[in-house]
Amino acid sequence: MGPHSCRPVRVPVLTPVHHRKRQQWACQHQNWTTEQWKKVAWTDESRFLLHHVVCVRLLPGEHMAPGRTMGRSRAGGGSVLLWSMFCWETLGPTVHVDVTVTRSTYLSIAADHVHPFMETLFPDGCGLFQQDNAPCHKAEMVQEGFDDHNTQFEVLTWPPNSPDLNPIQHLWDVLDKQVRSMEARPHNLQDLKDLLLTSWCQIPQHTFRDLVESMPRWVRTVLAAKGGPTQY
Repeated sequence: MGPHSCRPVRVPVLTPVHHRKRQQWACQHQNWTTEQWKKVAWTDESRFLLHHVVCVRLLPGEHMAPGRTMGRSRAGGGSVLLWSMFCWETLGPTVHVDVTVTRSTYLSIAADHVHPFMETLFPDGCGLFQQDNAPCHKAEMVQEGFDDHNTQFEVLTWPPNSPDLNPIQHLWDVLDKQVRSMEARPHNLQDLKDLLLTSWCQIPQHTFRDLVESMPRWVRTVLAAKGGPTQY
């Protein structure tokens, strides 16, 4: 059948607590310059489905577009889960995760990919590492691992339920479009994984740099919305 996209409506559902914490975060970063945002390494996971649907992961609080469904019966051929990172300077590593990202899996990803990437890109220790507040990211053993490397980089504080503020979400959309535009369609999960990994490396430099440079605008948008949701 080949892949096509099942697009979620990307508006995070926020509680009053989320509003307050997002507004606080935006206030703390409203005066950040583009040069400061260039020192952030952005990360996230995304799931891509084979055959009937290829789409980014449906995040907590997101809703499917009307008339759309997503499930094993529609997906048919299974899925590929990727973890990736990037910064203004370059695209970072993309890691295929067999099932799901657990505390142990994430700790291994950090040791094998995050620490070398941050040390190479920010040898003076000025880099900031972004992650959301998923349980595997906030686990004590993971936090201890980052604390052991606090001279190499700092973990960026992140407001809850805020995928709309993470520019890597837009790169997942770019990756999705690139895969769907390919004439050679994936026939199995290995094909899909290979195509995703190859396509990630082909994302143009200006695409991810423009996203980083847009961060001051996104912060202003959250402030204008008083911590409310933004469509992305």
